Amino acid sequence: MSPHVLIRVVRGHTVPPRDPQGRREGFTTGTAAAAATKAACMVLACNRLPERVTVTLPTGRTLDVLINRIESSADGAVTCGVVKDAGDDPDVTHGAEILATVRRLHATGIAIRAGAGVGTVTKPGVTMPVGSPAINPVPQRMIRQAVAEVFAGDTNQPVDGIEVTISVPGGEELAKRTTNPRLGIVGGIAILGTTGIVQAMSTAAWRAAVLQAIDVAAANDLTHVILSTGERTESFAMQRFADLPPMAFIEMGIFTGDCVRRAARKRIGRVTICGMIGKLAKIAMGQLQTHIAGGGVDTEFLATVAMRSDIPAELGHAIAMANSARHVAELVQSAAPNAQRRFFDSICHLAAERCREHVAQDPGGPCPSLEVLLIDPGNGKLLGQAS
Repeated sequence: MSPHVLIRVVRGHTVPPRDPQGRREGFTTGTAAAAATKAACMVLACNRLPERVTVTLPTGRTLDVLINRIESSADGAVTCGVVKDAGDDPDVTHGAEILATVRRLHATGIAIRAGAGVGTVTKPGVTMPVGSPAINPVPQRMIRQAVAEVFAGDTNQPVDGIEVTISVPGGEELAKRTTNPRLGIVGGIAILGTTGIVQAMSTAAWRAAVLQAIDVAAANDLTHVILSTGERTESFAMQRFADLPPMAFIEMGIFTGDCVRRAARKRIGRVTICGMIGKLAKIAMGQLQTHIAGGGVDTEFLATVAMRSDIPAELGHAIAMANSARHVAELVQSAAPNAQRRFFDSICHLAAERCREHVAQDPGGPCPSLEVLLIDPGNGKLLGQAS
C-alpha cells in the first residue's frame, strides 16, 4: 500500500440495540481504542487490512473486535475505527466510533495524544494530570501493548517513534450527557475502562464515577458538597445553593454510605444530603446503600416515627398500612402543620445520625458537618431538614 494513496474501507458496522432486561456484556472505550490502534499498526507495519483484531484485556482475557474503518493518508498516517459496543449497559458512548490514527515519528517511545472528541483534563482530582488527554492509565497501557504486539512481537524490545492519536467523532456532544464537564474534562469524552469489559448496568462503574466526583471536588478545594439521590433532588439543590460551582453537586444515587465516608477521608468539611422520603427513610433505618433490590420502605418504621411526632394514632395506623413511601408523605401532609414538620424533620435527623455512625466506623477521617434535606416528590418543595 502506497503511503501517498488514500484508501477508505468503512464496513458500516452497527451494534445490536440494548435490551433493558438483558445481560449482554460489551467492551470499554479503552478496549475500542486499543483495538483500533492495533489494526492501524498492522496496516502501517505490514500492509494488512484486518477485519478483526485480538486485544489482550487487563484481566488476561482476550477479545476479538471488529474493525469498522481503515484509512490511510498521504502523509503516511493510518486511521482505523471501532464501533463501541456497551452491551446492555446504558452507556452514552454505545454505538460511537473510536478512531486511532497511528504514524511514525523521528522520536523515542510511544506518544499518545487526544484528537477531536476526546477531552483534556483541566482540573486535578481525576487519574490523569492536568493538561493531559482524558485517556485513563489502563487504556493507555492497553494502547501501548497493542503497539508493542505489532512492532515488537515476542521480542520484548522497546518500540520507538510511534504516535497514536485517539479521536471520537461527535465526542464533544456526547460529553455533554456525562459528568465530564463537572470533573473538569473539556472538549470531549474520556477514554475509560479498568477491565476492558462493560458489565450490563454495572453498579461498580457507577460507584467509581460517583466517588471520583468527590475526589475531584476535594482536589479543587471545595469545602461543601451536595449529595443528591436523583435528578429532581439535584435540581432543587442547585436552586437552593446557587452560589456553589457545578462541581459541588454530585448525584450519589444509591451510594450514601460510600459517599459520606469518602467525603470524610477527603476532609470535606460540609456535606448536604438531598433526597425524597423513600431514599431518606431507608437511610434513616441504617440502609446506607439504597438500591431498590434491597427491598421497599418499612412503613411500620415510618408509623413509629409518626407516633413520636404527634401524628394522630388513626393516621399512624394508615401510615403503617401505606403502599409506598410517597403514600406515607401524602398521608402525613393531612396532619397538623407542626406534626408534619416534626415527622419530616425526624426522618432527616435519623438519616443524619445513621450517616454519622457510618463514618465513625471508618477511621479514615473526621465526620463532616451533615445536613439532610427532604424534598416533596410532587412539587419539589422542602418538607423537612436537619443539620
